[in-house]
Amino acid sequence: MAPPRKSRRTDVSNLARSFTARRHELGLTQAELALLAGVGRSTVQAIEGGKDAPQLDGVNAVADALGCDLTLMTRAGAIVEPGER
Repeated sequence: MAPPRKSRRTDVSNLARSFTARRHELGLTQAELALLAGVGRSTVQAIEGGKDAPQLDGVNAVADALGCDLTLMTRAGAIVEPGER
């Protein structure tokens, strides 16, 4: 059995700080952002609070409401482009 992966809490914290900073740039409250994203305020709070495992659909909806895209990046910093099926 494979050993458990270490928690990458700093990555979650970076995500939380980025979302909070963008919300502040736009002058939105958490409640206003939640309304724009079509999610509950608790979802925005969980994301900005650095919750270890926020729901991806909620993160994506909030990113979209902030005018942002989520990008998959390798640890070496290369962006992973979506492949065609």
